[in-house]
Amino acid sequence: MCEHLQHPIFSIIKNLATQTNTECYVIGGYVRDRIMDRPFKNDVDILVIGSGIEFATKLGEQLKTKVAVYKSFGTAMLVFNGLDVEFVGARKESYRKESRKPIVEDGTLEDDQNRRDFTINAMAYSLNEANYGELLDPFDGLADIQNRLIRTPLEPSETFSDDPLRMMRAIRFATQLNFRIDIKAIQAIVENKERIKIISKERITDELNKIILSKKPSTGFKYLFDTGLLELIFPAMHHLYGVDIVDGRGHKDNFYHTLEVLDNVCELSDDLWLRWAAIMHDIAKPATKRYDKRIGWTFHGHEDKGARMVPKLFAELKLPLNEKMKFVQKLVQLHLRPIVLAQDIVTDSAVRRLLYEASDDIDALMMLCHADVTTKNEYKKTKYRQNFELVKQKLKDVEERDQLRNWQPPITGEDIMRVFGLGPGRQVGIIKNAIREAILEGDIPNEKVAAYEFMVQEGKRMSLTVKESLTFGSIN
Repeated sequence: MCEHLQHPIFSIIKNLATQTNTECYVIGGYVRDRIMDRPFKNDVDILVIGSGIEFATKLGEQLKTKVAVYKSFGTAMLVFNGLDVEFVGARKESYRKESRKPIVEDGTLEDDQNRRDFTINAMAYSLNEANYGELLDPFDGLADIQNRLIRTPLEPSETFSDDPLRMMRAIRFATQLNFRIDIKAIQAIVENKERIKIISKERITDELNKIILSKKPSTGFKYLFDTGLLELIFPAMHHLYGVDIVDGRGHKDNFYHTLEVLDNVCELSDDLWLRWAAIMHDIAKPATKRYDKRIGWTFHGHEDKGARMVPKLFAELKLPLNEKMKFVQKLVQLHLRPIVLAQDIVTDSAVRRLLYEASDDIDALMMLCHADVTTKNEYKKTKYRQNFELVKQKLKDVEERDQLRNWQPPITGEDIMRVFGLGPGRQVGIIKNAIREAILEGDIPNEKVAAYEFMVQEGKRMSLTVKESLTFGSIN
């Protein structure tokens, strides 16, 4: 018996297949991942020669469990002992040039394996009594696993033209598995790259996110760049590529720098949105690049312009326009600040302002900035990293003392209006800003009593009269 078919669902399917005279196979990702001894999601695909829905319905009745049926996809799913089991009938597919939606007909096991995207995903285990557990591998996917190779079962140009999303999937699998893509498949991606335009942004970005969440995303982005796909799906990132030289003076290639920063972040965090911040942190450098004969190449304001670009890029990529986008935008806006601090004398007021602006995202910002130090000059790298440790310690000390992370003003606008008998207006804003600046500069501690006393003095300076005093108890 195959060691990979130990779960009881497989023998149960075998018994029902025998009773109903139906051919069944487990196919695809489950087979690949078990052979590679990789962690697999708790799901398995069962290929039925005939109606997958009909077979799943009978199995659900036998197991007394609910079956979800998706008629438009010709699939059905049930859950058994923690495993999601999806059933689909074997299919034969043909495609029209203008669409990735296939014309589907009933097919044989061979037909279904032929339509699979890659050889490593076309392997199947038999669940039939006559040859239960036998590996059916018509395209030598096992050898491709051993050789760490992504290859298509049929002619790659036909495979990618039929379903252009497979070009993204080839790069995604190569990145996730640390495989290389067969040279014929790479050439076919180059030839068919324009076909990616018929795929929805949502599907493309889903694959892109899987690349970004891999251990070393730079592998995938290099494939995307070299095949020409990146320019079509994410032109702003493609535009980072290249070095301009004037008077013999050049600048670093911001595309490869970005990939290095991204890989560095991946060593520190699994967070998808921190990884997107790494991708976006220098996204405005092409638009802000200038040459100055005195100081060379500059990118002044690229952090501000980059932050303004983030919402538009998220919208184009169909990424969420919510707090995730705002998180990325904030980190792009602030990514130079800790680096500047690390190069200079670290003052308490500068640290307070950074804590105030970064708030609860300060730790993520520091990870991004640590990853952003990619200089090949070991002296500079060591110096920056040492200074970063000083900045981190200063952040910790100031936060413990002043509690400015996720800061809330100790005196509210309502307090100011009540004390001076004011309505909402400009004067209230002036006093609030003055209190905030005094705390950030260290002129007063971040405490209600001190802030109240400062507020009264500021009001007197503005010729305001105290109408109602706030006692220590009422503001504490």
